[in-house]
Amino acid sequence: MTGQDLLPADHLQLFIGGAWRPAEGGEELQVHDPADGSVLATVSDASAGDAMDALEAAVAAQAAWAATPPRDRGEILRTAFELVRERTDELARLMSLEMGKTVAEARGEVAYGNEFFRWFSEEAVRIHGRWMQAPAGGSRLLTIKKPVGPCFFVTPWNFPLAMGTRKIGPAVAAGCTMVVKPAQQTPLTMLALAAILAEAGLPDGVLNVVPSTRPGEISEALMADDRLRKVSFTGSTGVGRTLVRQSADQLQRVSMELGGNAPFLVFEDADLDAAVDGAMVAKMRNMGEACTAANRFLVHSSVAEKFGRRLAERMGALRVGRGQDDGVDVGPLIDEKAVEGVAQLVTDAVHDGARVLVGGSRPDGDGYFYEPTVLVDVPPESAINVEEIFGPVAPITTFETEDEAVRQANDTEYGLSSYVYTRDLARTIRVAEALDFGMVGINTGLVSNPAAPFGGVKQSGFGREGGFEGIEEYLETTYVALPGG
Repeated sequence: MTGQDLLPADHLQLFIGGAWRPAEGGEELQVHDPADGSVLATVSDASAGDAMDALEAAVAAQAAWAATPPRDRGEILRTAFELVRERTDELARLMSLEMGKTVAEARGEVAYGNEFFRWFSEEAVRIHGRWMQAPAGGSRLLTIKKPVGPCFFVTPWNFPLAMGTRKIGPAVAAGCTMVVKPAQQTPLTMLALAAILAEAGLPDGVLNVVPSTRPGEISEALMADDRLRKVSFTGSTGVGRTLVRQSADQLQRVSMELGGNAPFLVFEDADLDAAVDGAMVAKMRNMGEACTAANRFLVHSSVAEKFGRRLAERMGALRVGRGQDDGVDVGPLIDEKAVEGVAQLVTDAVHDGARVLVGGSRPDGDGYFYEPTVLVDVPPESAINVEEIFGPVAPITTFETEDEAVRQANDTEYGLSSYVYTRDLARTIRVAEALDFGMVGINTGLVSNPAAPFGGVKQSGFGREGGFEGIEEYLETTYVALPGG
């Protein structure tokens, strides 16, 4: 099955102002199947000029969309939620083809990502300000929430649907229009999502989608325009820094969900069976290609051997293969560069003294695969404990005391997610408060939840997506002073 089999031919073009159209110069980009490197589909490749056309459409639609009753905006999101749910299987197959994850896992992403549409369909009618008497008397204070205005979204390849709905949902609910540039590796899911939102009744120009192999040119052109008021980016910290600098000239609002280096702490009193179960979720979700993936396993020395052995048994039992094949647990990584990066980190760790319990190499054959791998005796200073792995590799490092565990966990420039396994309630509170991360999972390997604020601190960025906080990223506050007794 190919991308053309799942999308109508015109839906492989740019989506601007409610219409499907080719790129202005007729340029196209190829979408590859990471399971064998073959060309899956050919999609229009937007230029900076196309992106500016998309911004024009968003600006033209902004006033009317902001004036649309919140209930109507919410009903469009709710309709989109129902349509996505009905088309779970076709969206999952499409995502598996272009990104590599198994169809089963892709179905899970559709369900998770779609919840942002349901959540923000309900939040659309709960945007409110406040009314109060001034403390000194003599006047009243009124605050009004307004949409921030046209937005620019850059979404990554690892969660092609969920990273889109997590931004589009609150923007639609708040009354903002938007230009979306999906990752060039995985534009098909976003184009399919655009078609669904149009079918759900989203007015022309509210959502515009411009796949492109020239992200720098597009962001530079859009962000130089003072009509663009908000930028939300999910991706690498390096690119995030560049976008933050570019936003300064027009003082655009920015939300940055950047890199991660999540510690997974296992204390001596932990339920090891539960810890291994959680480790499999935290490490192997999306083949490890997730910013929330457990990157460093910090395990108390008294249970490290047992934990490592059990984790290796579970990892070694996983079947690697094409994501659409029955019985496959682990699909390919996104491209050749990703495989080479993971392989180099493992090689360097072994050179530093780590031992391979399972995996540790690239399977023979086509595609961008890497074996599920467990390493033990990994020195804390090894590169694999410093850099984001983004692959199916679990490096285990030991600690002796709670203070040492927390110090090692916080010894990173990143601060997105973290995981803790312990049965001691007092320790749970102490460690959760001491960890310098935006999210902490206690005895669970899954922290993402549409009803919770997702985001990090330090070099993992700022701003929150999801939860009650998510819609605030798309609202401005106006204060009105009213005279009165």
